[in-house]
Amino acid sequence: MSHLKLIALDEQDLSVVSAHVQDAVMKVGDLDWRPVERRFIAAANRFVWENRQGFLRRNNERRRAALHFEAVRSVSSTGIARDRPDEVLSLLAIGFTPGVEAPAGTLELVFSGGGAIRLEVDYIEARLADLGAAWDTASRPQHKT
Repeated sequence: MSHLKLIALDEQDLSVVSAHVQDAVMKVGDLDWRPVERRFIAAANRFVWENRQGFLRRNNERRRAALHFEAVRSVSSTGIARDRPDEVLSLLAIGFTPGVEAPAGTLELVFSGGGAIRLEVDYIEARLADLGAAWDTASRPQHKT
């Protein structure tokens, strides 16, 4: 499978990126806010949800990926211990709430355990890119329905 590269420029695109990073794991120390560049970056190990089950297919894989957001005015978080860089976070979803003046609004990265990161943005511009080869993982993330 080739490396995934996605860009989100609206809410519909963002839902596609969100689906591909669901259950991505990352360390707190792999989150990087660059205020001068107005960019927020997260390095993550994403679960390869686009794999299909079948003959000679590895079904449970992860890939190292970079997720970054442009036009970020400010960043805030809750439920994340920034003084513990080795703490592992599991990303559940990325959402967007429009602001008073479109296309500005708030992007929210929601993590299991109640943690969240809020990005105040001028507009939606998110990019997801795989950085390397996949590796097998023993388990597939499970969610209660």
